Amino acid sequence: MADFAALMRRADALRRIETDPVKSDWWTGYMRGLRRAQHGERFGTEAEHQLWLSAAESTDPSRAALGNGYLAGLTLTAREPT
Repeated sequence: MADFAALMRRADALRRIETDPVKSDWWTGYMRGLRRAQHGERFGTEAEHQLWLSAAESTDPSRAALGNGYLAGLTLTAREPT
């Protein structure tokens, strides 16, 4: 598994070059999920965590992308947006 810093650098680079706003939102959510996975409950509040989790079920494509990226980031693995 890649380390946290490498995953964050990769995700940030991909987020910045992404031209599709929804995919960029996925990378933003992914980075937040990585931080939560790395730092645990010290990163954000439980209410924020639940809000990010629930975003994946949104009918709004951007919000859903944020939530799905967050869920992927929680696994601390390298993934691509779907």
